[in-house]
Amino acid sequence: MRSFRFLLSRRWALFALVVVLLASAAWWLGEWQFGRLEDRKQSNAIIRANEARAPAPVDAVLARSEPVEEDQEWRRVTATGTYDAASTIIVRYRSGPSGEPGVDIVVPLVTPSGTALVVDRGFLQIDTRSADIGDVPPAPAGEVTVTGWVRVDGTGSSTEVEDLSARAINSQRIAEAIGRPTFGGFVDLTAEDPDPGSPLLLRELPDLDNGPHFFYGLQWWFFGVLALFGFGYLAYDELRRGPRGERPHRPQRPQRERRTNVPAAYQRKG
Repeated sequence: MRSFRFLLSRRWALFALVVVLLASAAWWLGEWQFGRLEDRKQSNAIIRANEARAPAPVDAVLARSEPVEEDQEWRRVTATGTYDAASTIIVRYRSGPSGEPGVDIVVPLVTPSGTALVVDRGFLQIDTRSADIGDVPPAPAGEVTVTGWVRVDGTGSSTEVEDLSARAINSQRIAEAIGRPTFGGFVDLTAEDPDPGSPLLLRELPDLDNGPHFFYGLQWWFFGVLALFGFGYLAYDELRRGPRGERPHRPQRPQRERRTNVPAAYQRKG
């Protein structure tokens, strides 16, 4: 009976270290996916709760220059004011429901208090072969009441506003660009009163499924178990049969002579 002492060799010690690192990484990635699953469930619960609530006045949910509270995203709010059409922001590199290229049209709505609400009025499909987005559907003139879903500000360099254009929406960056105070966060428009019949495509609520995180987590854990099982199998194989380079070769079976049906009288003599 062989001994497991071969596991103390440098080759097997390095092999074991690699397997432990792989299994640990797989376990961590599985935990990360299950953590994302819990975050998704909590987010979905907040959306479902806010979806069922009646629209609230904007100043009861959002505050001037303050970030949106986590449990208030996707809350419906209403606001009355006039659009500052001259400060329309074009948010580029957006995609429609079917992946079509386009832009979002964002217009500040100035409320009676003087604070503007950043309103994403909707999606406009464009031709990617041209840098010109064409005519932008105008915001309605005069006093208007809007209803929309509260959204959290974007972050990072993509929120920088240059020439009234950006790649993501951030209310504070827009406030700096237009020289007017804004509420924190922004809203995805769902309705305007009076209704101007805008051709812009309105955003819908996100899908409320749990996503693929559960199965991804199981897959990563399976990979970790597979790595440990493979190590155990190879160790058992070497324990039973010895190192692969030192195993005796099996003798090859002699090949049988091929018989011929040609009569001996027609066979050539050597």
